[in-house]
Amino acid sequence: MNAPVSLPLPPSLYADTAVAPTPTPPLDGDGNVAVAIIGGGFTGLSTALHLAEQGVNALVLEAQQPGWGASGNNGGQVNPGLKHDPDQIEADFGAEFGRRMIDFAYGTTNYTFDLIRRYQIPCEARQNGTLRAAYNEASAAAIEVTAKQCIRRGMPVTLLNRDQMREMTGTDRYLCAMLDNRGGDLHPLSYARGLARAAIAAGAAVHGETPALSLSREGGGWRIETPRGIVRAEKVLLATNGFTDDLWPALRRSIVPVFSSITATAPLPDDVAREIMPTRPVLYESGHITVYYRIDQHNRLLMGGRGPMRWISKPADVAYLIRYAERLWPRLKGASWTHGWNSRLAITPDHYPHVHEPAENLLISLGCNGRGVALSTAMGGQLARRLIGGKNAGIDMPITGIKPMALHAFWPVGVTAAVLAGRVRDRFGL
Repeated sequence: MNAPVSLPLPPSLYADTAVAPTPTPPLDGDGNVAVAIIGGGFTGLSTALHLAEQGVNALVLEAQQPGWGASGNNGGQVNPGLKHDPDQIEADFGAEFGRRMIDFAYGTTNYTFDLIRRYQIPCEARQNGTLRAAYNEASAAAIEVTAKQCIRRGMPVTLLNRDQMREMTGTDRYLCAMLDNRGGDLHPLSYARGLARAAIAAGAAVHGETPALSLSREGGGWRIETPRGIVRAEKVLLATNGFTDDLWPALRRSIVPVFSSITATAPLPDDVAREIMPTRPVLYESGHITVYYRIDQHNRLLMGGRGPMRWISKPADVAYLIRYAERLWPRLKGASWTHGWNSRLAITPDHYPHVHEPAENLLISLGCNGRGVALSTAMGGQLARRLIGGKNAGIDMPITGIKPMALHAFWPVGVTAAVLAGRVRDRFGL
């Protein structure tokens, strides 16, 4: 078997500022475990932690290092909920199960911040709220509908008008926004490394630079071949999200791996930073193509959105985000933009997270659709419960069959076209 190809972290602000990683050496030799987890992002690490907490022998196999993918390279926003409105979720899954999904999804942020406090994970976590903002009439109407549905269910959300948004953001771009006080932000790579450290301290094993080369049945369990050893496991969790390959048939073709890009400034002067999000919530725009941003604890502005469907390494690769930031806040003209990076996340056709059980003792979870920080953390507890209890252990997300998409091979062309069309529709309020 060949040695794994170790790739450096994307050249991000997070790579330059994260806490030091805990050692996660490559697997060297054969082993037997109760649960093997393939993928060392938030989902895999959180599940390993929850399993280890309950005395289950769990092992994580990560092709690079924990947090290498979108988990350690996202916008750092800890946002509640799902893509769809609460009423739509209940219509899609029924009143009873829909309510369970809503309660779970909108509780994921509190769950995440509680876990961070419990394990004292140093990741610059703040629970200062999430703004979902509208800059055209169509988006404003949609946000009002969402806010009313959330308020009707007793959620701590507030609908803000244009004047209030100007005070909260320092720009007159937005007509309105929904403020959800449960949201917030963190340093995602530090958080991933903190989850790995907590999981290892609880008794789990985490191996970086250890890709799973094959997955096959062996007796009543599973055999996973890696470059330097074979893992035999009673149960397996696949948690590879935007880096899903052909390890399991058709799974790769059930999601669209989309690049999301971020650029960051050098620390801004205090007076400039105070004009931008003075109370430090995070914000994402409601539109066909989402732009999202936040000010971190060091006065850096991080702007994110759709960029090229390829790897990037510098701010110039997403110059449109810099131009947009200068449009929102003219005082940023001439500011120093120090980093530009991206990673791949998984989008599902129905915009719901996907959980599959295609074979006995095999569980799959992927497709957070841009809400991965909180959702994948909380899913770790759900997936651990299912792995321990089997089919008798219900979880608060539907378990569905794998549905590969037609013409999946053309996803880069399709995504590029969708981004361009979405920008046109957003510009003209369509």
